[in-house]
Amino acid sequence: MTNAFEPLTDFQFAPRCDVAVASRRGAGLLQRPENQDNFLVIDALGTASWLEGQELRRTTLPGWPAGHGRVAVLDGMGGHGHGREAAEAVAAGLLAIPPCGTAAALAEQLDALHARLQRQFASQAGARPGTTLTMLELPAGGAPILYHVGDSRLYEIDATQARPLTVDHVPATAAAMGGRIDERDWWKQVHGEHAPQIAQAFILGNAFSKPAQLSDPLYELAPWNLPFWLGSLADRRALTLRQDAVYLLATDGFWSCAAPSAFVAGWPALLAGAPDAASMVGRLFAAMVDTPPDGLQPDNLTALVLRPLPCHPDETALPSDALS
Repeated sequence: MTNAFEPLTDFQFAPRCDVAVASRRGAGLLQRPENQDNFLVIDALGTASWLEGQELRRTTLPGWPAGHGRVAVLDGMGGHGHGREAAEAVAAGLLAIPPCGTAAALAEQLDALHARLQRQFASQAGARPGTTLTMLELPAGGAPILYHVGDSRLYEIDATQARPLTVDHVPATAAAMGGRIDERDWWKQVHGEHAPQIAQAFILGNAFSKPAQLSDPLYELAPWNLPFWLGSLADRRALTLRQDAVYLLATDGFWSCAAPSAFVAGWPALLAGAPDAASMVGRLFAAMVDTPPDGLQPDNLTALVLRPLPCHPDETALPSDALS
């Protein structure tokens, strides 16, 4: 699993969606020494899949309610030490979090996990590690719930565009929140180029509340603190999943290149005609080897595709704050 393109696909999410995921050390001749990325998939039957020691692990969670799902990608921060271990610890922690039906309930559970893991890693030598976490909670018959920390991303991809549904937790976002850069400069710095800097990560803490130092808690990016042109992309919110689009949760190895926005703009054509989520994941990884973007940096790669299936009777009305 750690260095193979073959997607993991045998999840039970029908009739709601089709899910596939793959993770590996990188693409090309120059690669990272280990895979510090991770993922978690808990399907509608309670079967959980994740990486431990860079190898696939699976278990069935007792008492998991039928129809509830959870998917996530994580990118451990190796530059801070223990990056792989940090991502593994969060993935393991997600296994113990009970199913959540609201963004507030999910955030409460994750804030508690964040604080507990900070205490756990405090005894280790060196700087505190961190990991991104971009996840979707999938309540049975209810609206999907996004929770996002770091600079991994959720994309909505249709026939014409790949649209980011998350805001990167990076210094440029802090600058935008402080009114120091405008919308054009923010998009140029965050999506037009790539820099390995982060302003917040799970376990690590945040540099939003006090820019000169790391603070322990996680800092929610929401309509009340984001500039108005990013306000619809809050970190913790309900989503509407479109039947004519697919949803990609991915780590930043997929856009660690000289011109990220140009490369990402090619994804709709790349995925066009793919019959299922597994084929889409396979195409994304194959493109990194066969037609890599200019200036591609060595980095781990994790991609999870969620493809909504035609509406079924369990669909319910979505909250008023859902993304339209």
